[in-house]
Amino acid sequence: MKKGLKIVFTTGIALTVIYLCLPYYVRQAVIHLYPDINDLELFDKHVVHAPDSSRTWPKATDYNRYRMSAEEEAFLDEMETVAFLVIQHDSIVYENYRNGWNDTLTSNLFSGTKSIVGLLVGIAHEEGYIKSLDDPVSNYLPEFKEGEKSDVTIRNLLTMSAGLSWDESYASLFSLTTQGYYGNNLRELALGLDVVDKPGKQFSYRSGESQVLAFTLEAATGKTISDYAEEKLWRSLQAGHDAYWLLDRENGDEKAFCCFHTTARDAARFGHLMLNNGYWHERPVVPEEYMREALSPASYLLNQWGNGALDYYGFQIWLLHYRDQINPYFRGMLGQYIMAIPSRNAIFVRLGHKCSKEYIREANSDIFDHLDIVMHILDQRE
Repeated sequence: MKKGLKIVFTTGIALTVIYLCLPYYVRQAVIHLYPDINDLELFDKHVVHAPDSSRTWPKATDYNRYRMSAEEEAFLDEMETVAFLVIQHDSIVYENYRNGWNDTLTSNLFSGTKSIVGLLVGIAHEEGYIKSLDDPVSNYLPEFKEGEKSDVTIRNLLTMSAGLSWDESYASLFSLTTQGYYGNNLRELALGLDVVDKPGKQFSYRSGESQVLAFTLEAATGKTISDYAEEKLWRSLQAGHDAYWLLDRENGDEKAFCCFHTTARDAARFGHLMLNNGYWHERPVVPEEYMREALSPASYLLNQWGNGALDYYGFQIWLLHYRDQINPYFRGMLGQYIMAIPSRNAIFVRLGHKCSKEYIREANSDIFDHLDIVMHILDQRE
């Protein structure tokens, strides 16, 4: 008995020592296991304040008239969907909250956050903070003045073609993505990246490039990214609720590659911008010319497989080929989707805990299933 207790005690001490010797971000990852959309209280954050006066989405006369089939309900349950929102002609047509969610709860948009950074770059360019999208990043960040890093441009970062040494792995405790999410020094991590592929040649999805883009934006404007987002986006979009941008530590840097929290209804405001070339109703928010380019494929690049021109990514925004349409959308881990559907003058937002692990080309297969439901809802109205 005493021998057994001694073994347990010794093992416990050994495991504790090993744990304490692990890097900070690995210890955090071990504690919290896997990122989820309700991670707001795990990290320090900046508040992106909503304006005093908001513009609400009106409900359509046939609001929630659609009834999901048993198969559609089962699919949403399987994907652990928490919010499913369809807007057409600026009115809410269908709205469904599940698994304890409601219209005031915020979700982490994960990589959908990258698209927000892209919009802010367009605004900063129009305001003259950024002289040209083809400016070398070294004009703004001294860490990029030496070697091959001096060849990296803002356009390269916008189109995920900078060729930086970021490991886009979500399963490893020791990947750079894990370190970026759970670590406490994003600036050192991102600005210390090297160039491993020639910039401006091929699309390769690397979260670190969005983080460098955010640091470039901050250097250009002299403002934190959350303050700039509040001033130029959240107020202009007349958001209904405060949003939150997670930080790497107290008073630290925003996780610009992943971690903007908002409600489904407020997320739909980004869909409106995509649908209307940067306008929020009569108000220009993102420059129209920039928005058009952001929503167009960067076809001068090779795609991720190297077998053809890139046709599914613009400036930090994905482009989904669906039923002979091209629908621009924000995409985040676990299936956070904000999509504009120009052919139907519609917006679609889906938030949830899970997405398909199967891919159809570059996209998780569940996005097509979600869109099928959206089309059923819209078709019923005609």
